[in-house]
Amino acid sequence: MRVLWLANVFNICLDPCLIFGLGPFPRLGVTGAAVATTTGRGIGVLVQLWVLSRGNGRVVIRRDHLRLDPRVMLAMLRLSGTAVFQTLIATTSWVGIVRILASFGSAAVAGCTIAIRVVIFALLPSWGLSNAAATLVGQNLGAQKPERAETSVWRAAVFNMAFLAAIGVIFVAFAESIVAIFTRDPAIAPIAVSGLRIISAGFPFYACGYVLTNAFNGAGDAATPTLINVFCLWLGEIPLAYVLSQPLGLGPPGAFWGVAVAFSAMSLVSAALFRRGRWKTKRV
Repeated sequence: MRVLWLANVFNICLDPCLIFGLGPFPRLGVTGAAVATTTGRGIGVLVQLWVLSRGNGRVVIRRDHLRLDPRVMLAMLRLSGTAVFQTLIATTSWVGIVRILASFGSAAVAGCTIAIRVVIFALLPSWGLSNAAATLVGQNLGAQKPERAETSVWRAAVFNMAFLAAIGVIFVAFAESIVAIFTRDPAIAPIAVSGLRIISAGFPFYACGYVLTNAFNGAGDAATPTLINVFCLWLGEIPLAYVLSQPLGLGPPGAFWGVAVAFSAMSLVSAALFRRGRWKTKRV
């Protein structure tokens, strides 16, 4: 977290300097934003390497650690490959939603973009809590305490649901005011407001689902959330969004309802599979 703070401080400070050419810095325009981001993240990586190599941190990397262990490498490749595919499914499902909305014109795409950006910003703390839950699962399973791992996950899910439910109420109640910060275009704003309200209404379900799917990942069972994503997003969300928005004539709100229903279904399926407990005996 400290490294991220440092990297972002450099990024934020360098952005205006390199974009507008303040002081001794060159005026690079949009390119300056890219240079600032790369510089900030590069500094963050260098600080991480320094912390890891100085020998007095919580995690220390020594020369004898830098040897090839085929068994560990194969396990990492298997897990990371599944995780990459898992992320690819989620990303391409959003591309599918945007493609459906594009059939209603650029205003629908712009409204969707605003709504999704606001939603993603609100979800950032939720993702952090779900990542913490995954860490707790891995730690407790490693300590041969699966019941404590399960308790940690359900507790994190409750906290996450309470947090996102409160945010969801705010978004539903003040959607017009929030969207007005970004646009007052009469063609775009109503679509953004509709998307923000519909997607936010399912926040408690998403909160639980994020924690549970990450819990599977923390247990080394990346295949289960990947399959859940395939069935709920590719085979559920996109077809449902298309049917609701076009054949049934709901327009852009139909696509938003497809997103809300699919993510809620994903949460319910994740809860059912998590309660079965097979993840407790999963071995990497």
